[in-house]
Amino acid sequence: MKLLRNIAACGLLVLGLGAAVAQEAAIRKNLAERLPSLPPIEEVSKAPMNGLYEIRVSGNEIFYTDAEGNFLIQGNLIDTKQRRNLTEERVDKLNAVAFDTLPLKDAFTIVRGNGKRKLAVFEDPNCGYCKRFERDMQKVSDVTVYMFLYPILSRDSAEKSRNIWCAKDQGKAWQDLMLRDQPVATASCDSSALARNIEFGKKYRITGTPTLIFADGTRVPGAISSQQLEKHLSDAKAP
Repeated sequence: MKLLRNIAACGLLVLGLGAAVAQEAAIRKNLAERLPSLPPIEEVSKAPMNGLYEIRVSGNEIFYTDAEGNFLIQGNLIDTKQRRNLTEERVDKLNAVAFDTLPLKDAFTIVRGNGKRKLAVFEDPNCGYCKRFERDMQKVSDVTVYMFLYPILSRDSAEKSRNIWCAKDQGKAWQDLMLRDQPVATASCDSSALARNIEFGKKYRITGTPTLIFADGTRVPGAISSQQLEKHLSDAKAP
């Protein structure tokens, strides 16, 4: 009898998996046919809300649909009982970058205090928000900052980044420019790290500066205050 029950359970499991595969196929087919401008669907999964399915496109863009793909919802799914933005949490998880995958050899470091905490930052020397962030950073101690030059904003961003990367004291050259508006002296060296940073950013969809990556993989786009930065550093655990 036990064997028969196990066989029956396995049969139900197979049927359930088959139905799920067929349902996903139907959602993909219907949405692709009805909304040809929708980017290719990369993942279909059940959403926390009954009857709702999550559609993931373009790496980290989330939509919701019903079981037949008759409706498409764009927006945030909120858990009112727990007061949580489930869509935001999901996107944060998708955006996370494992700290040990960062190409740290293509960054220079600025150490404050004991340097125990870790933070990676992608910044463009022509970024006004980055300058504001750097000023706020002066209030934060006990952190090692891995600075990735990420020249994406202006024509001369690459030139300024090269001069900083090739400077004798990269950290000083960077802070002289960002905090004191002192131009960086022309310098030359092997600056292929800058191109690798751009490629890394494309792979992980880093589209703006500054972009911050904490030790626990959390990614935060945009300039944040020193208070917010302290909170993220405290919450993040070293890899």
